[in-house]
Amino acid sequence: MWVRSTLTYRASFAMTAFGGLVVTGLDFVTIVLMFSRVDVLGGYSLPEVAFLYGLSATSFGLADLAIGSADRLGRRVRDGTLDTLLVRPAPVLAQVAADRFALRRIGRVAQGSLVLGYALIASDIAWTPVKALMVPGMLVCGGAIFSAVFVAGAAFQFVAQDASEVQHAFTYGGQTLLQYPPTVFGKELVRGVTFMFPLAFVNWVPAAYVLGRPYPLGGLPRWAAFAPPLVAVGCCAAAALAWRAGLRSYRSTGS
Repeated sequence: MWVRSTLTYRASFAMTAFGGLVVTGLDFVTIVLMFSRVDVLGGYSLPEVAFLYGLSATSFGLADLAIGSADRLGRRVRDGTLDTLLVRPAPVLAQVAADRFALRRIGRVAQGSLVLGYALIASDIAWTPVKALMVPGMLVCGGAIFSAVFVAGAAFQFVAQDASEVQHAFTYGGQTLLQYPPTVFGKELVRGVTFMFPLAFVNWVPAAYVLGRPYPLGGLPRWAAFAPPLVAVGCCAAAALAWRAGLRSYRSTGS
């Protein structure tokens, strides 16, 4: 219904999607401006940083397109309109994802894909069949990991009720963090997003293998670059448990 509503005004949709592409593209413009003053950033060249950026932006864009509407859940919990979703013969999470579905977010996916395409052409990567297969795999796994973060954040809103900004700190903030090389951050932060909050498996760890660079943390086994599918499954399972627990704790407004 929301897609049909959006496409009713095609010119408006095209302008909005293009506007989103331009606005999100300013993030990469900032990186390009940095490289107008330096040759490398944290030991990474512009095409290599573009590779990291493209992977994180495209993965996040896919998750935002699919489940980004979950950040409205807190509002529904506060005003009690979540009750209308509970009585419908459809999974609540699917309804939350479809709530005011914004097809215009495809602009973020397109922008990330354009940067990734540039990076694949400009980067000096010694391609092998395994590395070539890893790129689409990273996008799928990265999208799943970000989607799990969105769902876990939505589950937290059952308790906090007004925690959309907290959720954004881990979703939008995590995506911004992954745009830059891990070498520009402190080891404690890198450890945190590798072992405690495994966003590093969206791009930092597998991209290091593709680019032929050392892993963000010493001591990681060589097979860590191939762990994103396992990490994605684990994150989705944890998010599903959190969602189930949050939904069971919901008691409506009492009015």
